[in-house]
Amino acid sequence: MNATSSSEGGTATADPGRVVLLTTSHRVAPGLLSWPAWQALRDADRVLCSDGAHPQLPYLREAGITVDEAAPTARELVDACAGGRCVVVVATGEGEPGLTDGLARLAGSGRVRMPDLELLPASYDLPGARLLDLVQVMDRIRAECPWSSQQTHRGLAKYGIEEAYELVEAIEDGDREELREELGDVLLQVVFHARIAEEDREAPFSVDDVAGGIVAKLIHRHPHVFGDASASTPEDVKEHWLRTKAEEKRRTSVTEGVPLGQPGLALAAKLSSRARTAGLAVPLPAGDGVGYELLALAARAEARGVDPEAALRAAARAYRDAIRAAEREAAPAGREDA
Repeated sequence: MNATSSSEGGTATADPGRVVLLTTSHRVAPGLLSWPAWQALRDADRVLCSDGAHPQLPYLREAGITVDEAAPTARELVDACAGGRCVVVVATGEGEPGLTDGLARLAGSGRVRMPDLELLPASYDLPGARLLDLVQVMDRIRAECPWSSQQTHRGLAKYGIEEAYELVEAIEDGDREELREELGDVLLQVVFHARIAEEDREAPFSVDDVAGGIVAKLIHRHPHVFGDASASTPEDVKEHWLRTKAEEKRRTSVTEGVPLGQPGLALAAKLSSRARTAGLAVPLPAGDGVGYELLALAARAEARGVDPEAALRAAARAYRDAIRAAEREAAPAGREDA
């Protein structure tokens, strides 16, 4: 085949070739590439990479792939493909925006016969891979931020409570965008505390220890999923959970592990649930005052499968709306807000 020039104004009749932009994820270990990626690399006439420190390069060269450290312009890349050649560009972390923009401009000019362009992901993020980014960002913030570097578990405790309540509010409001954001804020608290824990001199642990612990707990408490046990109903699952939890904690009372600092209605309902689940017929304490009345209401709600805390919040929201409506009605004429 006689290749003709692909210069502007030419009559380019030769095969314009092919450009493969090879992208990789920094969240996957270097060298772990897809089979189509390895095939493209081995079949290429040239392999280019503008970053001489790209983490993939040692592994490509170890596999016998010749990689030229070069940053061609869009025009130079088009010329390198002329005559049916295939050039693979190993993209940097930014994705080579300058090169792709230049190729788009050439293609839009209508005066250059463009090679085939292919975007080939060589590695993909696994589910949860962005958690690695969060851990890295938290490491840097802890080291470099004047406020974050001074925080302690005790100092952050109030934020954990606040974020949990904001998450509940987003769930009750049904706001999906707010829910996503609040879940992120709660996740931040976990990663922040785990990062602080790494610095403890007597009993340090990391976010990997936290994740490993909950993974082990979930597997142990779900023998119907990871073992030979069977469970066909939610009640069966709850029975497995409570039994394995009791074995793990070796508790002498069903009240152990119930945090007394939680809101009163939630506390009353939790104690009632523990007693009922254990088959203990414990009469509610008699007494005068609204506290005992609320205790009885909370126990009754729990027995009916109603979360008294959530029910009270829903009623309070309705009361808030009624107050706002009354304020609007009472607002002076011509005033937009009260």
